[in-house]
Amino acid sequence: MNDKKFWAVIPAAGTGKRMQADRPKQYLPLHNKTVIEHTLERLLSIDEIIGVVLSISDGDEYWPDLNYTNEKPLLIANGGKERCDSVLNALRLLEKENKNAESIWVLVHDAARPCVRADDIKKLIKQASHKVDGGLLALPVRDTMKRSNQHAQVTKTVNRDGLWHALTPQMFRLDLLLAALQQAKKDNTPVTDDASAMELAGYQPQLIEAHEDNIKITRAFDLQLAELYLKNQF
Repeated sequence: MNDKKFWAVIPAAGTGKRMQADRPKQYLPLHNKTVIEHTLERLLSIDEIIGVVLSISDGDEYWPDLNYTNEKPLLIANGGKERCDSVLNALRLLEKENKNAESIWVLVHDAARPCVRADDIKKLIKQASHKVDGGLLALPVRDTMKRSNQHAQVTKTVNRDGLWHALTPQMFRLDLLLAALQQAKKDNTPVTDDASAMELAGYQPQLIEAHEDNIKITRAFDLQLAELYLKNQF
């Protein structure tokens, strides 16, 4: 692992409309800081991670006001229309800054997942960086799964065996993920996460079981839950 370098990539150009707040959800207050500050500090606390690329939208008026600094490098990339565009911009910037892209591994993490545990990130790095398929944090599905029609009526009970909830970080080699996302974009194939792009490119990412408190803040109640989780973690 000594020849590998690990960077975090955080797409943070979303507006968080479902929160119905006065600002993007990554800038909402949480446990004496903002959501994005918790997320950044959680990732930068990992010894193996040497820096972060943050993708923010043009005209983001909140990020400069934070005056956030860290001893590790923090690069700023342009946010894109979709999440995958923000990730692509971050990867291209990172490729430009590093000559040996095949030695760089990126951990793409949602800005609105501030509760991810350091131990889970370390486990992902340890278990998924030894093969080109990469990997992601995930949770096995434990509830009964239902498929519905357009009227929200059950049409089928889905077998949950082998089903997982995909979380982040999702970790892949920089050059391989960049190529996979560019190909998906060229083919006009929508991808909802980075693992999807890698799957389309023929890889089989490793699923690494994480803790259930790695939640994504999407609605107002999630913010309260994240506050509780953070207090319990410290």
